[in-house]
Amino acid sequence: MPIYENTLYPAPFFLPGGHAQTLYPAFFRTLEVPASAVQRITTPDNDFLDIDFHYVMPGYPQKRLAIISHGLEGNSKRSYVKGMVRALLKAGWDAVAWNFRGCSGSLNRTLHMYNSGSTEDLKSVVNFCAGRGYEEIVLIGFSMGGNQILKYLGDPDEIVHPNIQASVVFSVPCDLVGAAKAMDKSSNAIYLKNFMRTLKEKMLQKHELFPERVDVTRLNEVKTFRDFDETYTAPWYGYKDAMEYWKKSSSVQFLDRVRIPTLLMNARNDPFLCPTCYPTGQAHRSKYLYLETPAEGGHIGFVRISDDDYYWSEIRAVEFLGQVFGWY
Repeated sequence: MPIYENTLYPAPFFLPGGHAQTLYPAFFRTLEVPASAVQRITTPDNDFLDIDFHYVMPGYPQKRLAIISHGLEGNSKRSYVKGMVRALLKAGWDAVAWNFRGCSGSLNRTLHMYNSGSTEDLKSVVNFCAGRGYEEIVLIGFSMGGNQILKYLGDPDEIVHPNIQASVVFSVPCDLVGAAKAMDKSSNAIYLKNFMRTLKEKMLQKHELFPERVDVTRLNEVKTFRDFDETYTAPWYGYKDAMEYWKKSSSVQFLDRVRIPTLLMNARNDPFLCPTCYPTGQAHRSKYLYLETPAEGGHIGFVRISDDDYYWSEIRAVEFLGQVFGWY
């Protein structure tokens, strides 16, 4: 499929570089979207997921639905999620923005939270939505949420729900080994520190629920993703160590098996990504994977200054879905 290195995305002149384009939306973008109907669903392991339903016409569900997955330590109220919801509603899609376990503001019941390779909760959300009558479902993901989607779509051990027709993912760390090394750079210290702060807070909360299973005696020594994944993620999910977890959870190895139209957009100045997160070889071989690697955009940035306040990621998602479904 086509690989576009130089798309029409024009980064604002006052946001030079990947860091500025990454940070601007987090600090300066505020959006209002129509009120959501919050639904708490039960997972097969008797935990719960909080999902926000947004309807084009409340009381009259559409037949098509977009399911949106946020990134690491994000939630359904982040500006990039709300911006995508707003764009999809205008295009005629009902939208569901779901929260990973522990990300909705309520601590989940079980020891397990979420990780880059876990797709069980995504499947629970898909099955629930399909059960409500949605016949055409598309998946949209950001960063970690995008990695989960790509792994789900290409993993030979998965059975992809037949109602899923397309996917669009942004800023995806397809190679978790390389992405972890990228996050260790001194230039990314501010992001890493913030991720560790919120993850550590959740470990303290988990310790209150499971004092015998969650050891926090050395929590202050956890400084990097390797530290965190070696201490918690790997043993909780049955991996030998962080490296095995990263290798087995990286979506890059599953891209050749993706069988629905999929747009992957990774900016080449994304500070979170490494060279192997731009899978040009897989895109060349695939009939389904469309790869766009604009020079600008940052991580979940793609800022666009305009009267309508739609970001480039939202415009491209709607355009791509329109092409898949033959609207234009």
